[in-house]
Amino acid sequence: MLGKRSEDYLEAIYSLSRKKGYAKVMELAESLGVKPASVSEMLDKLSKEGYVIYKKRMHVTLTDKGVEAARKVREKRDILIKFLTAIGVPEEIAESDACALEHVLHPQTLRQLRNFVRFIESSPAVNPRWLEHFREFCKTGKHPCLKQQR
Repeated sequence: MLGKRSEDYLEAIYSLSRKKGYAKVMELAESLGVKPASVSEMLDKLSKEGYVIYKKRMHVTLTDKGVEAARKVREKRDILIKFLTAIGVPEEIAESDACALEHVLHPQTLRQLRNFVRFIESSPAVNPRWLEHFREFCKTGKHPCLKQQR
């Protein structure tokens, strides 16, 4: 099982290599906020585990195994961002929180979040009433349905 750091590296390689098919050590170091030596060390590890193809002083590419792992990490992050923004979390905060959460969620929790996001996305174009009610609740602290009952 991949750890948080390994997942972060795979996703960064995946993101950086989408344009040109590979990533460079300096790009990864800048993207991840680490030193090039740390990147080289991790790339050696990921290479031994079969996730990347890397030779010192060259660029790095993902293997099929690496692409699959990176896509799974990206999918988790995307689901979390969509969920968090749906409940009113600002995009920048949602992205930061998603990065932290993607590594610790139980697969069953992630599955339910995925289902919830798909449910929201497949809802009619007009905002569902419950979502409008939730947004009003967030603003006022009161459930709109309770006002109507009085």
